[in-house]
Amino acid sequence: MALPDNNKFVDIAALVIGSFLFAVGINLFVIPQHFGEGGVTGVTIILYYLFQWEPWLTSLLINACLLLVGYRFLGKTTTIYTIIVVGLLSVFLHLTKTWTISSTEPTINAIFGGVVVGLGIGLIVRVGGTSAGTGILAKIANKYLSWNVSYALLFFDLIVVFASLFIIGFEKMMMTILMLFVATKVMDFVVEGLNPKKAITIVSLKQDEIAERISIEMNRGVTVLTGYGYYTKEPKEILYTVITKQEVPALKKIIRKTDKDAFVTIHDARDVFGEGFVDISK
Repeated sequence: MALPDNNKFVDIAALVIGSFLFAVGINLFVIPQHFGEGGVTGVTIILYYLFQWEPWLTSLLINACLLLVGYRFLGKTTTIYTIIVVGLLSVFLHLTKTWTISSTEPTINAIFGGVVVGLGIGLIVRVGGTSAGTGILAKIANKYLSWNVSYALLFFDLIVVFASLFIIGFEKMMMTILMLFVATKVMDFVVEGLNPKKAITIVSLKQDEIAERISIEMNRGVTVLTGYGYYTKEPKEILYTVITKQEVPALKKIIRKTDKDAFVTIHDARDVFGEGFVDISK
């Protein structure tokens, strides 16, 4: 009998906590201060300011439409996780809409709003989900343009923020930008940590199959090194690849399913230049 995948339970827990934090950040720090937000959430907040439409409902409807359009650009797991997040976010936005906090200082609210929202989105993205909306665009940019997910989100979110200028005013827009900047930094730390890139060395008798799956499923290059075991003197082909920290679970899954006896070492890589990462000429 197959055992349950504990990683899935951890992922779902992260999606629940992340969605809850995101919703709390919106209802405690954003809406009471008349701030804006990025992406679909920013659009729903503007609609709330203008027409008093409930953010939880408009968020659900808009994100559902975007998912129908953008699901083909996301992997199966990412799509499922995003659907879960869309539902959870709407539920938590509704359940926490009456929550309040006594702080009325705009700067403090912008900073802590950014921290809470960044933690929430970071947890969601870390396990492979998105918050839908611009999260889908950020995933597409990461997949096809190798953009950092956090900064791709900031880019798309700022478009919505600047569009809200005439609704919330210039001062509130500046506070919103501050909040998004804080959220991006917090999210970046949650998703990638202090050492965002990982160098992987793999020794396996099924090196060809593993290399092929890394290349096709993860769209990452693999270098084959030639070596031999000191004790047995048998020649071996050693795989070497560099991936982001958030891609490590996907790689482990590939190796676990292909060769559970493989020998794997994971090293922190401080700076990585080349195709798929940073252009060394910049």
